[in-house]
Amino acid sequence: MSKAIVLDNNLSKSGEVELPAAFLEANPHNLYLYVKSYQAALRANTAKTKTRAEVSGGGKKPWAQKGRGGARAGSNRSPIWVGGGVSHGPKNNRNYNQKINKKQKRVALECALAEKANNGKLFVVENIAVESGKTKDAAAIIKTLGVRDALVVKDLIDEKTFYAFRNLPSAYLVEPNELNAYTASAFDAIVIEKSVFEQLTKEG
Repeated sequence: MSKAIVLDNNLSKSGEVELPAAFLEANPHNLYLYVKSYQAALRANTAKTKTRAEVSGGGKKPWAQKGRGGARAGSNRSPIWVGGGVSHGPKNNRNYNQKINKKQKRVALECALAEKANNGKLFVVENIAVESGKTKDAAAIIKTLGVRDALVVKDLIDEKTFYAFRNLPSAYLVEPNELNAYTASAFDAIVIEKSVFEQLTKEG
């Protein structure tokens, strides 16, 4: 079974803890659907073009229908004119949201955590705190773990720890209510407090 690595106060391995069977049985397709939904919700939806009814100008027929030997023209707002409207262009009223139900979200997170555990990148510690509030001390934690970057999940973020992690590009500090399958998948490793881990893996 997949196991999370338990660390002591010195960030040295002190044991392992198994993930529940439900985590291993989670369908990874739910993770795909959740990430797809999450990224769709991030879209700015600001692209917009004007139709011939919205651009300025027009109103007067550019030239007579007959007699000049050229093509007919009824308005300088036509899409074939420079400065005219755009045909079938993007509108900013499109809804990109993709529905994901509560159970799918939960299964997606379980799958993401199981994947990290399978790769030896899920770490459980008793407490995550940087009392100095210094970024270099927070960076030392990531360096000690030997990972590229990490999602740090703390039960209740204190001010000093927040200051230590906020400017660190190789780490992202969150509380349990901010944890989701997308952020869990986006980072190389996950460092999580024991109390939060127990709450997440509590069966039933």
